[in-house]
Amino acid sequence: MRYKITAPKQDLFAEVILPASKSISNRALIMGAVGRSHQSIRNLAKCDDTDVLVRALTAGGNHFDVGAAGTSMRFMTAYLASKPGDWHITGSERMKHRPIAVLVDALNALGAEITYEEQEGFPPLHIRGTELKGGHIALDGGVSSQFISAILMVAPSMKEGLTLELKGNIVSVPYIRMTLGMMAEMGIQSEWKDNIIRVSPQLYKIGDYEVEADWSASSYWYEMAALSQQSGIHLPYLREVSFQGDSAVRKIFEPLGISTRFERGGITLSRSGKPVERFRYDFVGQPDLAQTLVVTCCALEIPFEFSGVQSLKIKETDRIAALKNECAKFGYLLTEPGEGRLAWNGERCAAQEEPVVATYEDHRMAMAFAPMAMVRGSVLIDQPMVVTKSYPEFWEHLKQVGFAVEEI
Repeated sequence: MRYKITAPKQDLFAEVILPASKSISNRALIMGAVGRSHQSIRNLAKCDDTDVLVRALTAGGNHFDVGAAGTSMRFMTAYLASKPGDWHITGSERMKHRPIAVLVDALNALGAEITYEEQEGFPPLHIRGTELKGGHIALDGGVSSQFISAILMVAPSMKEGLTLELKGNIVSVPYIRMTLGMMAEMGIQSEWKDNIIRVSPQLYKIGDYEVEADWSASSYWYEMAALSQQSGIHLPYLREVSFQGDSAVRKIFEPLGISTRFERGGITLSRSGKPVERFRYDFVGQPDLAQTLVVTCCALEIPFEFSGVQSLKIKETDRIAALKNECAKFGYLLTEPGEGRLAWNGERCAAQEEPVVATYEDHRMAMAFAPMAMVRGSVLIDQPMVVTKSYPEFWEHLKQVGFAVEEI
């Protein structure tokens, strides 16, 4: 399937109801499962990743297929390791090439019994679930925060609790803080001092829980505001004080001329000034925003150098390689000046006459490149339904604000 996205003829003045936060939804589900709670989660995200987790937690049997949902693979691995039983968990072909040895080794060191069913270090996994002993482990702080969050969420059920030592540079700190903050809301006390996180054996105390809107999803509307001549986009249900690290998007887009006002139970985006001539940012705390900013800067012809993007290589696809490939189709020659860095110094290459954006089974590739239609008139997106992973209504929302979205 392929979509042609054509830019609206009018300026963007609209209200858009964003999806609920996938990150918060998935954590709430796992904490509820560990706490054996039947709490009501209001405004649960309606997307592939969360749907997969709901099915895995509610279906009978001992075989689980999480498809392409990396969060579900990591969170379920830790949960099943702590749940007595004999379990098997697998995923898509891409999932079978996403490394999970760091998480498996850590859980095994804490008393789990996890083995690989095919390739060493990768799913599928065979898990003999048991009450985990717990204790002290050390992890490289540069690994995916989802590994760390997965372990933290099951830590209260460990006999000896958990002392987690994070070594080196800690990436995605906001996601770890989100996990600990939500655990605190659900009755779990923890201590994070320097590079040591401690969680003692405790019981979750979970009542009804409401999930806030997704700040990550707002980034595509920030991009559209930045690429428009004028805009007034209202996004309800986003909180100024938020567990979501991607709430930093409102600060990140300020140098690109976009202001954020908190009003009417959400935010309103508008143009506030001229963008900077060159842009630098460290995405170590918000790696999921990198694709949006790469495409925005290229579309605005703003040279950039971004750091802290090392984790992009092990996401749904190798996002660094994907960005370099797809931006080149539009004539932008991206470089990697060092480990964990991605840059564009203004150098151009021959652009394709009618580029088709490949999405690599990655929802964020589709959504980051779609607004490019605003500077090109139209853009072609291959396999556009990958957006269901996190934002199923994305194409409908584009139509609502005046984009033409047609299958060709």
